[in-house]
Amino acid sequence: MTTTAPSPTAGDAAPPPARPPRGRGPLRFSSAPSVGAILIKVVSLGLLDALVLYAVIVLVMHGDWVTASAALLGAAVINWIYLRRGLLPAKYLAPATVFLVIFQLYVIVYSGYIAFTNYGDGHVGDKDDAIAVLISKSLTRVPDSPGYDMVVVERLGELSFLVTDDEGQALIGNELRPLEPADGAEFEGGRAVALDGYTTLDFTQMIADQKQIAAMSVPLTDDLDDGALRTQDGATAFAYAATMRYDEATDSFVDLETGTVYADTGNGAFTSADGDELMPGWKIEVGFENFVRAFTDESIRGPLVGVIIWTFVFAGVTVAATFALGVFLAIMLDDRRLRFRRTFRVLIILPYAFPAFLSALIWSGLLNPQFGFINQVLLGGAEIPWLTDPFLAKVSVLWVNLWLTYPYLFLVATGALQAIPEEYIEAARVDGAGAWTVFRRVKLPLLMVTMAPLLIATFAYNFNNFNVIYLLTEGGPQDISTEMNVGATDILITLVYKVAFGETSGRDYGLASAFSIIIFILVATISLISFRRTKALEDLH
Repeated sequence: MTTTAPSPTAGDAAPPPARPPRGRGPLRFSSAPSVGAILIKVVSLGLLDALVLYAVIVLVMHGDWVTASAALLGAAVINWIYLRRGLLPAKYLAPATVFLVIFQLYVIVYSGYIAFTNYGDGHVGDKDDAIAVLISKSLTRVPDSPGYDMVVVERLGELSFLVTDDEGQALIGNELRPLEPADGAEFEGGRAVALDGYTTLDFTQMIADQKQIAAMSVPLTDDLDDGALRTQDGATAFAYAATMRYDEATDSFVDLETGTVYADTGNGAFTSADGDELMPGWKIEVGFENFVRAFTDESIRGPLVGVIIWTFVFAGVTVAATFALGVFLAIMLDDRRLRFRRTFRVLIILPYAFPAFLSALIWSGLLNPQFGFINQVLLGGAEIPWLTDPFLAKVSVLWVNLWLTYPYLFLVATGALQAIPEEYIEAARVDGAGAWTVFRRVKLPLLMVTMAPLLIATFAYNFNNFNVIYLLTEGGPQDISTEMNVGATDILITLVYKVAFGETSGRDYGLASAFSIIIFILVATISLISFRRTKALEDLH
């Protein structure tokens, strides 16, 4: 007989829920942040907001409202992210995004903007700065001008002249602030020697700042045309008058000695009727002028075309040679019958283990024509100009770059070979294929599936391989057939460096930025075409 438990009636109490065994309950985490975490967050945000506020004030003082607004908006977004509960992914992404914008996007956008300006030597600041510098440069000592007793004083790192005029009054001023009465100055022997809030420089300190003091011009009044005070010894100042006068009504300079008029013709400098320019000028937007210069100015176009051709040769030959050598060595060492395979592989990748810049410097010494190891030891004292002959320098650069690059493609090819199923190779051999047919019909297509994107990346890298060129030859030997600072082994990126920071031909940041955009267009176009062509390999995967 089967007995059943009586069912609970409506009046019976429901049994309590079973409690989970101790130690087996669900893990619980407290969502409330600790006091220390809150304190760190508040202090960090406070420091960030203070820094942004200071930057905004400086930007507004310089009239840059766009950047100031962007900084305020960014600070507001960051405060909203970190003061609001949740948004955990945003808390991690926000710092990375900020640094990406500052160190990547801003640099790219600003470099692109510079390509459309005349920014460079003589065209750095704005027009007001250029006017002030031109007046200051034209100052000459007024004949028979009286000397003014003076001392040099300093406050917050800023030097000023504390001057005593012929009436015994103390005046103070610096390059940014004209002379004004110095109330409360201390006198000694009838000359002002100290002023509250300022530190008077002694003889040793003036010797240390001698060049800066001698270059200072302190305006007598708010009008720079009224002249300025300058000193050579820091003890006596003399009046200097400008030989160039700026006329605000006509926006032009007049040479008071010759009467020549220099007007603003819209090219970023005051220019006379004869075409003479007063330097420095100022930065202006010139549109596509830098790009037009690059391809129409014969002194630039000729060397530029030669550099572009050599850049393609350098990158293309490097990729082809390193691919061929890397795959060849990988296939040789993939044979299991070869003894000491691991040792050989370690030896082959040794060039990849050393820093590239150090290897380039070592090769520069080995290839030295006078005392290099290759000429003196291997070639018995020969004097072969490996780095000074245009053709041999190119050969040397290609050889050294092959030495530095082939281990990378060797490693990739080794891994790709080991990933090829053995059944494919065995099937080809059963069908009567020889070693060359197996490589050409089976291994190489499968290798290209893995290596084609890497070959494109290697080409793009060597298109901008600054280190090996500059450390080995510095772009030389120099091409004496052109006025441009360009050498036989210069590629586009080293040419950009020389144009932007060259000491012989001056700095032309606008033209260098235009070259950078040309490099970007070339590399992007080649990469796009190459990646589209590699889609045909996807069917082999």
